Amino acid sequence: MRRRLQHRRRALAPLLSAAVAASLALACAGLGGRGSSAVVTRTPDGFSITDAARPRLGLRGEFGDAHEALAAGDAERAIELLEAITESDPDFAAPHINLGIAYREVGRYEASLASLETAIAKSPRHPVAHNELGIAYRRLGRFEEARDAYRRALDLQPSFHYARKNLAILCDLFLADLECALENYAAYRAAVPDDAEVGIWIADLESRSEQ
Repeated sequence: MRRRLQHRRRALAPLLSAAVAASLALACAGLGGRGSSAVVTRTPDGFSITDAARPRLGLRGEFGDAHEALAAGDAERAIELLEAITESDPDFAAPHINLGIAYREVGRYEASLASLETAIAKSPRHPVAHNELGIAYRRLGRFEEARDAYRRALDLQPSFHYARKNLAILCDLFLADLECALENYAAYRAAVPDDAEVGIWIADLESRSEQ
C-alpha cells in the first residue's frame, strides 16, 4: 500500500505545471482592458477554460513573475507576488488558483482551500480550479469532497485528463472504490495512451479486484 501511495503521489507532480500553465494562459488573455464579458482561453493542452473577468491592465508582468517563481519551485516568492495581485485585482480567478497551488506547496492547506474556493466563486466554470480544489481536499483528508471536486471539473471539461487521473488515484488509494478507480484509470489511459505507468496500475488494480 505504501509503495502504491508513493508512486501515485509522484504522479501528481506534473499536474502542478499544467494547472499553472492554464492559469497563466488565462492571465495573458484580454490584456487590452477590463470588460464585463467572460474570457475564453485554450490552454497549451487544448482545454477551453472560461474566466468570468478580464485581468487588470498591466497584470501580465506581475503574474508572469509569479508563474515563473511557482514553476521554479520558489513558492514563497510566488505567494508574495500573488497575494499582492489578488489584493489589487480580486475579481480575476487565475491568480487565486495559483495562490492556492503555492500555499499547498508550503503546506498551508487551509489557506490553499480558501484561495481555491475564492477562485471558484469568481469563475464557477473553471475546471482547473475544481481540480486543484480536489487536491486541497485530499490533502486535508476530506476525500468525499475531493471526489465531488474532481467530478465537477470533469463535468465542466470531460476531456480534462488531469482531473480524471486524480479521481482514479483518489478512488484507488483513499476511498477503496475499485470500480471508480478502474473506470477512471481506463478513461485516462484512453486519453493519454503513452502513460505506461497507468497501465501497470490498471493491471495491479485488476489483480486486486480478483482476490
